[in-house]
Amino acid sequence: MPEDPVPDVPPGGAAATLAAATAAAPAPGIEVRGLRRAFGAVQALDGVDLVARAGAVTALVGPNGSGKTTLLLVLAGLLVPDAGEVRIAGADPVTQSAVARARTGWMPDAFGTWDSLTAREVLTTFADAYRVPRPAVAARVEELIATVHLSEYADRPAAVLSRGQKQRLGLARALVHDPQVLLLDEPASGLDPRSRVDLRVLLRRLADEGRTVLVSSHVLSELEEMADDAVFLSRGRTAAGHVADDAAVARRTWRVRALDRAVLVAWLDGAGVPWRADDDGGVLLEVDGDAGAAALLRDAVTAGVPVVQVAPAGGALEQAYLALDEERR
Repeated sequence: MPEDPVPDVPPGGAAATLAAATAAAPAPGIEVRGLRRAFGAVQALDGVDLVARAGAVTALVGPNGSGKTTLLLVLAGLLVPDAGEVRIAGADPVTQSAVARARTGWMPDAFGTWDSLTAREVLTTFADAYRVPRPAVAARVEELIATVHLSEYADRPAAVLSRGQKQRLGLARALVHDPQVLLLDEPASGLDPRSRVDLRVLLRRLADEGRTVLVSSHVLSELEEMADDAVFLSRGRTAAGHVADDAAVARRTWRVRALDRAVLVAWLDGAGVPWRADDDGGVLLEVDGDAGAAALLRDAVTAGVPVVQVAPAGGALEQAYLALDEERR
């Protein structure tokens, strides 16, 4: 059975409810305050606070068991929280379920649908479930099939699609009702390199159109290239940051390589700069943001050091995540 939420509006009130959901001018983004959810003795979410801006891609980062999927399920309206407040484009998924779901596109980490249906039939079925106006359904389905590059497979049963193709179909399914908020759980899983690039471009475009995009993934390098903000989740608690701002000013580990490593090391020792060896023949050292890296390169070249590379040893997301004290408790 499909995993996506279907608006639970009462018979006879569907059109009026959907009209109210789409015609209103909702508050943008995702807002979460003090969110708690337990499964028996296991506290999956323990006071989560989160803001995901409209017009931005927000990365949701954390280890296995940190509560990421539980959080996404609550945001999608598929789990009821024990405590706290949630707003999805201004709507409460618990008390305004139909409105919140009409504004939300949910893509779980595993594709769930009727395998006997074709890709076109899957999207048509969900378009009907979300009350997309019938005259617009065919054009909308064709547009999405082309967007996720499944035109060649549009009339084949979902059962014969590969893992990556099913992921692309799952993304199209999440977009079928033109939602304001996208919740994506490991969307790049199973995708080939070309499809991963296409995904990044698409999510960036959707955010630029003013949508709120929240993406959970373990592949930090993928998130690094598309995310504006980051929310780090650990043991059911959150710490938030702005990726672009932090990357430019934060103290980070940088990798420096030179044609002659001995000359580089001698210069660093003479300048009193602490360093440690890197596996690729260079050195690793702590630098204060982009300005510090620029100053280091300038001074090294002025001193005659034959530098061939100065680059962050890891992405801003990776280094911020690894620096979290929470993970070491």
